[in-house]
Amino acid sequence: MLLEEKLGLSGGRPTGFDYMRIILSILVVWIHTARVTTGDDLFIWESAARPFLKSVLPMFFILSGFLVAGSLGRARTLVSFLGNRFIRIYPALAVEVFLSALLLGVLFTSLSPSAYFTDPEFFRYLFNVTGHIHFTLPGVFETNPDGGTANIQLWTVPYELECYAAIAILFLVGVVRYRILSILAVVGCTITYGLIRYAKHGPEWASFPTVMSGNLLICGFLLGVVFYLYRDRILWDRRLFGLSCASVLFSYWYTSMGDFLALPGLAYITIFLGLCSPRKIGILKGADYSYGIFLYGYPIQQALYALGPAGQNWFVNGLLATVLAAGFAAMSWHFVEKPALKLRRVVMALEERWLELSRRLRFRRRLGLPGTAPSATVAVK
Repeated sequence: MLLEEKLGLSGGRPTGFDYMRIILSILVVWIHTARVTTGDDLFIWESAARPFLKSVLPMFFILSGFLVAGSLGRARTLVSFLGNRFIRIYPALAVEVFLSALLLGVLFTSLSPSAYFTDPEFFRYLFNVTGHIHFTLPGVFETNPDGGTANIQLWTVPYELECYAAIAILFLVGVVRYRILSILAVVGCTITYGLIRYAKHGPEWASFPTVMSGNLLICGFLLGVVFYLYRDRILWDRRLFGLSCASVLFSYWYTSMGDFLALPGLAYITIFLGLCSPRKIGILKGADYSYGIFLYGYPIQQALYALGPAGQNWFVNGLLATVLAAGFAAMSWHFVEKPALKLRRVVMALEERWLELSRRLRFRRRLGLPGTAPSATVAVK
């Protein structure tokens, strides 16, 4: 069965991706328990669980690439594509940033209110809404093992924005029509990044002690785009899934360049699982809590550690943070993210105006008319 056929069986909306998003976001919380409770998480990346831990973030980006490519294929212009991406990401991000700065910071800072609100670091943190990320708030969580860090997982946000910029460029150069461009983009980006790494790090160019590099995450995103565009050529096959699992395990356990070698296998694993369609449980119907869990997980974990002994145990911290982050995620979805989706009507209206303007400009160029657009009477003639 081809990926396209498997996708069609679910009416284009397989639930596997929904489950993957929520599971991966929860795994991010649990991975962070090591950093939150000890201040150093290198030991978990050197353990036998390395392939599984290493796979979480790239699978997120691959999944996003596959789904976003589908969104791009349905978009008539970049106006609707980028507009829909904006309303999906920025409202929830902005609310989380302001809640962290105005609520979490005030409760946990060691500074006086006047010193806190006038500190330049406070204003720098607010710039997180622009994608220019700062991780610290003045006087907040200073005595925690991961001292001063308010929201470390936001480090991926700039790379997500770069992914959207990359796919927008591919759209402009005609990737939907000439899909080979997507493969060239993946190969070109991976080789270029590898050469840059080699120039900077020499023999250690392929060694990533902890999480996968942000630039490789972009390559993973582009791989997701490739899988979507070639869905009519790629098989959905359990044997290929097994081989992909073996390749990922081998790459991380027995080679020093697993982050590079594992990406194709991770891409297949992600898309294979995403195209499965288990029955969706009631609480997840019509909702996506994964983004909220991603946004709120780490500050909640830091707060739990700062509150006392219970939150300083890695297991208790992970368990409580998962539950609390899910609660905040639910509020984020129902009061911020879902209402923001209504702005799609505004985006569609802007796109219609853009298309109308484009039609008038093309008509004027054909007639060789400078200045204002031709009247409706001239257009009819």
